[in-house]
Order: sequence, then C-alpha cells, then structure tokens
Amino acid sequence: MPDIEKYRERLKYCRLCGHRCEVNRLQGEKGKCNTLAEIRISSFAPHFGEEPELVGRFGSGTIFFTNCNLACVFCQNYDISHQGKGVKIEPSGLVKVMLDLQKRGCHNINWVSPTHLVPLLIPALLEAREQGLNIPLVYNSGGYDSLEALEMLDGLVEIYMPDAKYGDPSSAKKYSNAPGYWEMNRAALKEMHRQAGDLVIENGVAVRGLLVRHLVLPEDLAASYEIFKFISQELSTETYINIMDQYRPCNDAEAHHELNRRITTDEYRAAIILAKNCGLHRGFQDFYW
Repeated sequence: MPDIEKYRERLKYCRLCGHRCEVNRLQGEKGKCNTLAEIRISSFAPHFGEEPELVGRFGSGTIFFTNCNLACVFCQNYDISHQGKGVKIEPSGLVKVMLDLQKRGCHNINWVSPTHLVPLLIPALLEAREQGLNIPLVYNSGGYDSLEALEMLDGLVEIYMPDAKYGDPSSAKKYSNAPGYWEMNRAALKEMHRQAGDLVIENGVAVRGLLVRHLVLPEDLAASYEIFKFISQELSTETYINIMDQYRPCNDAEAHHELNRRITTDEYRAAIILAKNCGLHRGFQDFYW
C-alpha cells in the first residue's frame, strides 16, 4: 500500500473544499462535511442510471461515499449525504471493491461525492492500479472542490464529472450552504478541464475528459445562463454538459416555496435554448423542438 500518512497530513488543516474549515480531522475535529479521517461508503455496484456514455453495456462502477461538503436543501440522497448512512471501510477494502467492480465488467470506477475524502482515496487508487485496475476513474463531485484537492488528483483522474449547480452566489449560499460556490466552481471547472480536456468517447463509452452536470431549478434559481456562458467562453464549446430536468422537491425543499415544485417544460426548454445560444451542443438533446 502506498504511503498513506503522506496524504493524511492534508487532513491536519483541512482545505479540501470551498469551506476551507481548516480543522484537524486527524484529531477528531469535524468540519462542514461532518467527516473524520476515515472512509465510509453506503453502497457500491454497477450503476445503469448514469449518463449513457458512462454506463455503456455493463454499467458504471459507482461507489457512494457517505457525507458531503454541500448541504443542499433538495438533496435526493439525504440519508447518505446529510445523515452519513454507511459503513467504515479500510483503504485495502476499497481496493478490493474497485477491483471487484472491474471484474464485473464495469466500464469505469465512479467515485460519488469524494471531495472530502481525497487524501484517503488516493492511496487506495494507487494500490488498485498496482494490482491491475485499468479502467477509467470518474471523479463525480458537487463542484465545490478546492484547487488543493484537485492538484493532488492531477494525472490520476481520467474523467471529471462535477456539478455546476449555481451561477448565482446567493442561491448557492441559501440552498446549499456553500458560500463562494460560483467562484470556487469556476476555478474547479477550469482546473478539471486543464487536466482532462474535452470529453472523449470511444465506441460509445467515455474514456477521458470533462463531463459537466447542471440541474435546472424552478424560477431559474440556478442562474443557468451564467454557467453556460462561462463554460462556452472560458472552457470550450465542445464541453459535454448534461442539462438535467429531473428536479423534484426532496429533503427540506418544501420549506422554500420557490423550490416546492417540479420544473415546467418551458423552464427546461428555456435552459436548452440558452445553452445552444452560447454555442454548447454536446451532452443534451433538443427534446422539445
């Protein structure tokens, strides 16, 4: 197993995400992610509900980590992300999980909500590579990643799949308790794109690059245009962006009347038009023409 302590040192003064809590997780202190210096997972399995380019024929090898550095009031995985439902696993156990998913035919290893665990996950990844793991790694995050965390991953991640949740800082603070999200997200997307480039698909399956997810919210609370404009102007018009229409009120969304409904067809159509007007064309379809 690679030198775990080398990476664990980053947890003494934790700055892995936009909160920059600077707590000493090695001494039992918890920051906004409510996580100690340990890996906890809720489940792992071939997943067929991700983007088709990740799923392929045999599924995306998803590993759901518990807790999260965001606190979205509409979280659909509240029990995992907010309540920390899951079990502790040692790095050696995580190695076995990743190798098992590869043996089951998965096209990739998909780390779901890994930001707050990066220094603990890297040694497991390196050991798994030494033991024969050779499928792409998908880094599936909420997009509130610090440059410090992403720089640790340079050369290790084939596919970055971050959210671009908000182009409006006030919405990010109100609905996800993520101050400075838009600034942090832009920096993270730039770094991810620098490392991985535009998404490359071979034989219908993604092999490397950046895949951005954007969830359309009611009343344009996510400020979608700001996100599309940034991506097209400062990343690439070839950026693959999944513009998602599946928002539904979950968790504490009902406490916010503006979030207590699904989006309308017109709201989703408007987002598609905005993306196309910005020159984006990959990752979404013209469902409503």
